[in-house]
This record gives sequence, structure tokens and C-alpha cells, in this order.
Amino acid sequence: MNICVKKYFYIILFAFLGVLLQFLFHILLENWYIGLLLNNFDKYSFGVSWDGWFLIHFILTIVLFIFGLFFGFWQGIYWWKKIYENKK
Repeated sequence: MNICVKKYFYIILFAFLGVLLQFLFHILLENWYIGLLLNNFDKYSFGVSWDGWFLIHFILTIVLFIFGLFFGFWQGIYWWKKIYENKK
């Protein structure tokens, strides 16, 4: 297998790992905050309605997905260079 193909495959897998990690973070964050909202909506809603919280969820989902993808991509490049290109 060509070294260039290995590098791209490595980086793509890291980007996928970043997406998986952001899903885990998103699940933990939402479970925690939805629990707060269900226990005391008036205190933790900051005046936002349930429809507003659905919009916040939608926007946060997109932002976290993009962040996870780019973070994984960046880490893939970083670790490829650290492990495979800096062998001296």
C-alpha cells in the first residue's frame, strides 16, 4: 500500500474518531442538562421555551459535529507527523 494512501486513511480514521468522541460528549452534555430542565425548568431554562431549546439542540449538534470532525482531522495530521515523519 502506498504511503500516501496510508496517511490519508489514517487521517480519515482520526476524523471519524473525532466525530465519535463528539457524539459521546454531546450525549453526556444533553443528558445532564435535560435532567436539570426536567427537574426545574423555570430555573435552568433562562427564559427559553422548549421550542427554543430544540433550536439550540439543532445548532449545537451541527457545531459539535463540525468541531469533532475538524478536531479529529487535526489530531490525525499531528499524530501522523509525530509518529511516522519524525523518525530520525
